[in-house]
Amino acid sequence: MIPSILPTYNRAPLTFVKGEGAWLIEADGRRFLDLGAGIAVNALGHAHPALVAALTEQAGALWHVSNLYKIPQQQALADKLVEESFADTVFFTNSGTESAELAIKMARKYWSEKGDPDRVEIITFEGSFHGRSTGAIAAAGSEKMTKGFGPLMPGFTHLPWGDHDALRAAVTDRTAAILIEPVQGEGGIRPLPDQCLKGLRDLCDETGALLILDEVQCGVGRTGRLFAHEWAGVDPDIMMVAKGIGGGFPLGAVLATEEAATGMGAGTHGSTYGGNPLACAVGLKMMEIVSDPAFLAEVNRKSALLRQGLEGLVASHPDVFEAGRGSGFMLGLKCKMTNTDVLQAAYAREVIVVPAADNVLRLLPPLNLTDDEIAEALARLDGAATDVENAA
Repeated sequence: MIPSILPTYNRAPLTFVKGEGAWLIEADGRRFLDLGAGIAVNALGHAHPALVAALTEQAGALWHVSNLYKIPQQQALADKLVEESFADTVFFTNSGTESAELAIKMARKYWSEKGDPDRVEIITFEGSFHGRSTGAIAAAGSEKMTKGFGPLMPGFTHLPWGDHDALRAAVTDRTAAILIEPVQGEGGIRPLPDQCLKGLRDLCDETGALLILDEVQCGVGRTGRLFAHEWAGVDPDIMMVAKGIGGGFPLGAVLATEEAATGMGAGTHGSTYGGNPLACAVGLKMMEIVSDPAFLAEVNRKSALLRQGLEGLVASHPDVFEAGRGSGFMLGLKCKMTNTDVLQAAYAREVIVVPAADNVLRLLPPLNLTDDEIAEALARLDGAATDVENAA
């Protein structure tokens, strides 16, 4: 008999009932150090007082009115995002998947408005993840996500990761946009080198194609800059964000230049819940905290401390780990042993990490993780690695 919850998740046998900062409390009372943050969502940990206050105050005033009317909280958050980024305009969604859908529509609408409606092809890359909608799985193209769900939305060209010759050859007069994550998350914490992102920007400028960056997982302070592409000193035309922008409350957005948003007028897109007062009140408080240069400087300092510790773990457990990689607090441990075995050992040591492709374990902790919690995390991961070695 099918369970009352559709069985699409392979859930760990853990039931968390409370969160406090970087800690999750299991129903049986155990305290887990959370290095997953709800897959890079709880960017300030659990029950952050400023976010709780913003949500509670707004909840007592107004939850939802729909986008038939002006929403002051939405306007304030849009203004903040425009102020802190390359963008001229913002559309609010509820998730990264919804942001992907709009980014695809926006790129194609741009060329239609320019009088070139056949310019619809979007180039994407092996290992990418842009969500689970039919458009987003067509964009990623992997068999794991697409098998059984055909016919898929056409118009995507899938290229190998890091093949520059294939990329240049794939750009034609039908190429509407190039879509890429500055740091692949689900794909196994694979950062795009700065020079490659600069090269993509140059290629788009040369050919007229739009550059779409998926910063759903790597954005909002995760890499030590407000947005990951800032490290390369280039700007996209369109950018998808979600996850950390709501600090745990469902919120996403598409940021765009005025030029890229050409044609996206009244009636071209919409969302019942997107940008509602509750979400935007929390998102605005998140942005106020995370965009502070002093906060980002601490993310860089502390993430360097964690990265150094992970390199020590790799050196101490060469039969378990192959290498550490990543950027800021978006880090990965490439495993030699099966990553799920190491994951189970981490659970036994009461520390949360997140599996990814390429036999990697992701570390996506709250951005306000403390030095003491970093030391504790490394100690627990060291214990988990020792347990795996002893069981082999």
